[in-house]
Amino acid sequence: MPETDTPEPLITVEGLRVTFPAPGGPVTAVHDIGFTLAAGECLAIVGESGSGKTVTARSLLGLAGPTATVTAERLELAGTDLRTLSEREWQRVRGGRVGLVLQDALVSLDPLRRVGHEVAEALRNHRPAPRRALWDSAVALLEDVGLPEAPRRARQYSHQLSGGQRQRALIASALAAGPEVLIADEPTTALDVTVQARILDLLAARKRAGTAVLLISHDLAVVARLADRVAVVHAGRVVEQGPTGEVLRSPAHPYTRRLLAAVPTAGTRGHRLAGPARPEGAAAPEAGGRSGPEAVAGGCHYAPLCPVAADECRAERPVPVETGPGHTARCLRLDAPWKPSPAVHREPAAAAGTPVLEVSGLVKTFRTTGRGRHTAVRDVSFVLHEGETLGVVGESGSGKTTVARIAMGLLEPDAGAVRLLGEPWSGRPETARRERRRWIQLVQQDPLGSFDPRWTVRQIVGEALPAQDRRRRAAELLDQVGLDQALLERRPLELSGGQRQRVAIARALAPGPKVLVCDEPVSALDVSVQAQILDLFGDLRERLGLSLLFISHDLGVVNHLSDRVLVMRDGEVVESGPVDEVLHRPAHDYTRSLLAALPRAEDAWNPPTASPAPTTPTSDGPRAAGVPSHPMNGTSLV
Repeated sequence: MPETDTPEPLITVEGLRVTFPAPGGPVTAVHDIGFTLAAGECLAIVGESGSGKTVTARSLLGLAGPTATVTAERLELAGTDLRTLSEREWQRVRGGRVGLVLQDALVSLDPLRRVGHEVAEALRNHRPAPRRALWDSAVALLEDVGLPEAPRRARQYSHQLSGGQRQRALIASALAAGPEVLIADEPTTALDVTVQARILDLLAARKRAGTAVLLISHDLAVVARLADRVAVVHAGRVVEQGPTGEVLRSPAHPYTRRLLAAVPTAGTRGHRLAGPARPEGAAAPEAGGRSGPEAVAGGCHYAPLCPVAADECRAERPVPVETGPGHTARCLRLDAPWKPSPAVHREPAAAAGTPVLEVSGLVKTFRTTGRGRHTAVRDVSFVLHEGETLGVVGESGSGKTTVARIAMGLLEPDAGAVRLLGEPWSGRPETARRERRRWIQLVQQDPLGSFDPRWTVRQIVGEALPAQDRRRRAAELLDQVGLDQALLERRPLELSGGQRQRVAIARALAPGPKVLVCDEPVSALDVSVQAQILDLFGDLRERLGLSLLFISHDLGVVNHLSDRVLVMRDGEVVESGPVDEVLHRPAHDYTRSLLAALPRAEDAWNPPTASPAPTTPTSDGPRAAGVPSHPMNGTSLV
């Protein structure tokens, strides 16, 4: 058999180790990581928050941090030894040879500079030219990344663009100097499905043009669509690595299996994603391997969390074992039968329950530049029943959040009305609503932005509690959302993302609400922390009889959690009904377009013998055409 030519890698990493100083001694964030990346190839690094993904990527740019100690046996870019570069040499690499796209474009782009100047700066630093030529090149780059009305957008500031437009501008800046390698760190997190699809198409086009792409992501559907190979990282170590289809279709390591099992889908509705319910009074385990790599001296770092761990795992550190061509896993128990967490079925809410939130004929307009007006909400009506979850989906700018703010009584509608627990809610003075505000509470997407950073958790949660016995009630609320009481005296910046979101939920529960309005509460969380929060919402709904108005761009999350769903476009409800009907047998073209924009992963996740997606039945009914399957149970991702 003739030998196949293996392309020379652009990036070669061997034995990468990154440590940071800490009061109790140095903390190792990355342990002995190694990989290669060739031109025209995409390698995805996946794992939970705190697993070392971003530190690994930033080490390739000399940006691990001023206190970081980075060592490696090899750290090379096309033959250049990155370990020996001076700061001046690093400046030529950054942007010139390696581009970086970060998750939060609003933070990454300079708010005081026009978008065109931001892109032109990257050109000026690495491809000097006359000012006019630089500006024309910047506009051309914005057009290349699909930014609509590029000449006009180039003269705007970052805050004047939508999230997807900002992300495309950031990609244009990263690609300006024609880098050989593009590092994309969570480039589609918090974007709606259609904008996400455009960004993925753009990255795929760059890959086809020969750019090497290092993708950092916790979204396994995105990984399946774009990546050629995947490296699964836990607590700073690569636990599994191989071709994307092989790893996602036949995961070998227990941690990879856990990540895949935590993906919310139609098939997981009514079941827990992160294991059985927490015993009363017991603190929930924190995702991301909080036990740490040194939890078992000399043994497997994942053993404390592993469902198949044995005595040998606590005594012997595993080495990578080949499980298929180019597919390795670091585990001593690869032959052990997988023991998934017990399923806990929840019955769907009865649609005939008592209405707790009634919205009828809402209309809301806002002034725009000059004397123009924009209608954000047009004739929106729905009813939320006791113990029910109503999902609201749609693209950015569809009016979802405006509806939520009107439901909360934070905005007054121009027309229409809201009733809360059978009584008028909108159109009343705040003094008349103040006593009833406790019945409806908000859980936001970014709890860090809504907390006072100077306050402790006790103060944040206790603010909504009566002065008497405030500390005891705050501790009870933390227990209710699965947090240890030891966190009461910590401040928001001392908490993980999952812990902050639980504190936000505890704060919302403090007044004893009947309705929770949840505005993208899990969009920025990794898959296992997201699973814990979704399980928590399910537990609270079951235990307290809460009703949820749940806004999300993630159709898998909505399908997992919701009983009914509203689909919004340009301020209008274009389709509504039971979640199975709407997301699996959509009647409106716009709903079909949302489903079609989902990352298509059939080839990576479905076995080669699987039937074509459009005709494959599932236990929940026929699958929507083109909708990818969940790798662990074969059911639709939405």
